[in-house]
Amino acid sequence: MSAYRTIVVGTDGSATSFAAVERAAGVAADSGAQLVIVSAYTPASREDTSAAEDALKDEAYLVTGWTPAEEALREASDRAQRVGAPKVSTHAEDGAPVDVLRKAVKDHNADLLVVGNKGLNTFSGRLLGSVPSDATRRAGIDVLVVHTS
Repeated sequence: MSAYRTIVVGTDGSATSFAAVERAAGVAADSGAQLVIVSAYTPASREDTSAAEDALKDEAYLVTGWTPAEEALREASDRAQRVGAPKVSTHAEDGAPVDVLRKAVKDHNADLLVVGNKGLNTFSGRLLGSVPSDATRRAGIDVLVVHTS
């Protein structure tokens, strides 16, 4: 089997998601693969951004063009580069986490998806589904589930 060429991993800014990013970065470093780090988010409503603009006054421009995922992606990219991932790109995408991961896999022609196991063995995860179990079932490519919790 040849080495992986493109690896997708998701982050939500949590410690467990950063553990998955670091494991994905290690695999990318070992195989010389491109690492694509994605973060799903839901855009703030106009009401939320108006309130923030009112509070920020002269610095209201900071509200425009920023998504909550951007800071998580910066941190994830820094961690991946410290681990040694040779090529890292980041993407914030509006949508549900599993849908965003699947879209990134397709858009980047990835051959490995890395997810953390958080929620996999919880009661609510078994009852309602979890990101790792849904992603594993629906990915269509190899999936590495990282023990993060």
